[in-house]
Amino acid sequence: MDRTYYARGLNAERLNRVYAVAGPRVGQYLAAEIAYVAQGLGAADRLLELGCGTGRVLAALSKKTGVIWGVDNAEESLRLAARLPGVRVAAMDAGALGFVSGRFDIVVGVQNFLSACKVPARQVIEEALRVVRSGGRVVLTSYAEQFWPHRLEWFRAQADEGLLGPIDEAATGDGVIACTDGFRATTVSPKEFSAMARAVGVNARVFTVDDSSVVCDIQAP
Repeated sequence: MDRTYYARGLNAERLNRVYAVAGPRVGQYLAAEIAYVAQGLGAADRLLELGCGTGRVLAALSKKTGVIWGVDNAEESLRLAARLPGVRVAAMDAGALGFVSGRFDIVVGVQNFLSACKVPARQVIEEALRVVRSGGRVVLTSYAEQFWPHRLEWFRAQADEGLLGPIDEAATGDGVIACTDGFRATTVSPKEFSAMARAVGVNARVFTVDDSSVVCDIQAP
């Protein structure tokens, strides 16, 4: 799976359809991630979402804080996100953000962002830390191991809708979902998140939310 997969085909209304086919348990997972980020936001906080897509998360978080930006490499998706009131968007690569250092209070990349963006994890974390202020936070998430049956069911539904290629059964398992069209979604384990934080010399809290998400919450030095 290359870095343009979402920009080439899984964008705009097709991306919205991904969430429309989600069952109740997946909906609970999606809501739990947003609730976690929202509970730590202040009204004056400046937030940046990496991989914002059509603005699903931005729409919820914009109600909690005043300055909110989203970046993505899928311009068709960004056109939809740009319609949200109070939201600013830009086409950018998560590994090379066009913002000045210290611009934000919190940078988030939820719903398994590190897998979706296909930029080396260390590069994403270092760039997120660059644009967040000292004492600010970088929040990244992945899928929890115990959520696997619900995640797989959701991706099968997406494949059935023609949003993804057919599931490659031989290559799917152990946290990896692969499709015959080249789509490949991996996960980041708690141990891997902790190792990533140590590698860039920062402290991180790593824990599970809702038995569905692994959260890596980094405080910028």
